[in-house]
Amino acid sequence: MGAVTADQNSAGGVPKLRHAVILLGPPGAGKGTQAQRIACRYRLPHLSTGDMFRDHILRDTSLGRLAKPLMARGELVPDEIVLGMVEDRIAQPDCDNGFVFDGFPRTLAQAEDLERICREHRYGFTIVLHMVVDSGLLVRRLTGRRICKAGGHIYNVYDRPPKHDGICDTDGSELIHRQDDTEGVISERLAAYERQTRPLVDYYKAQGLLSPIDAMANADAVTASIEKILDGADAPK
Repeated sequence: MGAVTADQNSAGGVPKLRHAVILLGPPGAGKGTQAQRIACRYRLPHLSTGDMFRDHILRDTSLGRLAKPLMARGELVPDEIVLGMVEDRIAQPDCDNGFVFDGFPRTLAQAEDLERICREHRYGFTIVLHMVVDSGLLVRRLTGRRICKAGGHIYNVYDRPPKHDGICDTDGSELIHRQDDTEGVISERLAAYERQTRPLVDYYKAQGLLSPIDAMANADAVTASIEKILDGADAPK
């Protein structure tokens, strides 16, 4: 596998990716935080099926009504619902130069269908970042996670708290504790990951697309590791 395609962007010489970037790992591995940073640095849309579904739930669409009880119980939304939404989103013009996905794919069927979509859109090889983290730390991260209601900025009351309790440092909006980040739901989410998503590690590894990331490190160190890969120094072979 060759190096990452990296046309130099005129603003600061930042490489311009033309790839689908996938962050793969269990809930609490830091995928959301890193996806936001990748999207900002490389000027790519950050796609999160969880955010998409929460938007539908907030707007009380038919899709939102289907997804709401499943998400509340920590269960995965059926592939046929997710894939239709994903394909429609990737077809939008802002994805022409690639995109960053966190929380998708979650099953082998989703991964295979996403590869088909990427081939049809003529992206380069898929870059899969495997966020490796200890299960004990995952629970701490998830129960302590707080998310900005307006801008989606992510905090943790244990490791990265806001300056003022319950208030986003960036825009002053309320920080919320999502229902699916409570202890009762976390166990089911982690079990679902092991059953259905963990096999994706072997799937992408067999294709030479997997790059392991030490997600136990602090967020800035994790970002540095990811940027090294995306800038081409350690691109998947």
